[in-house]
Amino acid sequence: MWNYEKRLQYPVKITQTNPKIAQIILTQFGGPDGELAASMRYLAQRYTMPY
Repeated sequence: MWNYEKRLQYPVKITQTNPKIAQIILTQFGGPDGELAASMRYLAQRYTMPY
């Protein structure tokens, strides 16, 4: 088996929270116009194109 340790590549120190910036980051990654949605559309189109 293996042991999973959830660690970042480099230490991050958060001094204050900013919910507005967090919402923007989440929207860009997982929103309808985000990177994840675009990559899923590209993957779906791959299987419908003839060549």
